Amino acid sequence: MITGDHPATAGAIARELGIADTTTLVVTGQMLNEAGAVDSPAFEKLVASTSVFARVSPTQKLEIVEVLIRKDEFVAVTGDGVNDAPALKRANIGIAMGSGTDVAKEVGSMIVVDDNFSSIVAGVEEGRFAFDNVRKVIYLLISTGAAEIIPFLASIAAGLPLPLLAVQLLWLNLVTNGIQDVSLAFERGEPGAMERKPRKPSEKIFNPLMIHQTVVSGAAMGLIVFGLWYYLNTFTQMDEIHARNIILLLMVFMQNFHVFNCRSERVSVFKVPLKRNIILVFGVLAAQGIHILSMQIPFMQDILRIEPISFNEWLYVLALALPMIFVMEVFKFFRGQKHRS
Repeated sequence: MITGDHPATAGAIARELGIADTTTLVVTGQMLNEAGAVDSPAFEKLVASTSVFARVSPTQKLEIVEVLIRKDEFVAVTGDGVNDAPALKRANIGIAMGSGTDVAKEVGSMIVVDDNFSSIVAGVEEGRFAFDNVRKVIYLLISTGAAEIIPFLASIAAGLPLPLLAVQLLWLNLVTNGIQDVSLAFERGEPGAMERKPRKPSEKIFNPLMIHQTVVSGAAMGLIVFGLWYYLNTFTQMDEIHARNIILLLMVFMQNFHVFNCRSERVSVFKVPLKRNIILVFGVLAAQGIHILSMQIPFMQDILRIEPISFNEWLYVLALALPMIFVMEVFKFFRGQKHRS
């Protein structure tokens, strides 16, 4: 709390709101002046010593914000008056009240039109949901992309034919995977999002969690696909066209399963209700259905070089895709254990 009101008034309101207790020092503008320059250790120590400031000038509000930002805090300032404008403008996010002055609303990053502070909480929650969904879609796209690259590189190294044709790769990325990533973007927010600690402002989307889960899932998919491709080419008499047909179906299945892993980076796939994103369920069914239908249509068979497969082949391809759920469940379990410890 930074206010121009009397210290006794500020202290009483701060205690009532839970911002301060009976031992909290109310720092005044005069105390800040006596502490010295804004970049002095004494000034920074005084700012860090309390959560309530009273009888401060607009310049001192700005100086307090400057100190907090230098200490790597992510600062949001709320205000409605002309005297709040410098601090509103300097803060990482300036939040002006709808009933405030035009100056405050002009320099603020956002305006709370209903003057309700709970609207700020709701806005932060929606922001976290949106950021999580961006991460989920990126995770799906990058991990499945890596899973497509690994079999190609491994096949070249092993002297085998390429596991997919260019048109099949395009089909996989634009049609089946394209439907899934759009559907995943409609994922509703996870419960407990507001209970997580705020991420650091400097933290990138590709943080350690994103890197680790992408590597694990991409490698698992890629190695399973290459293992089947190697087996079909080395230990069976199956022709390349039919073998690629099976490999393509396996990739479609794997992406259909993996998209459910991507619904949460922390929670088991079995604990995320399907009703939270019905669009995704229909998207996965559509992606799978379109591919199976294409295997039956002569026109699509000629374009994609695919053909119908037997029920037994369909079952063992399905069985090879299922481990993607198990792999990421194990990853989430051990990561959760490490996080809790």
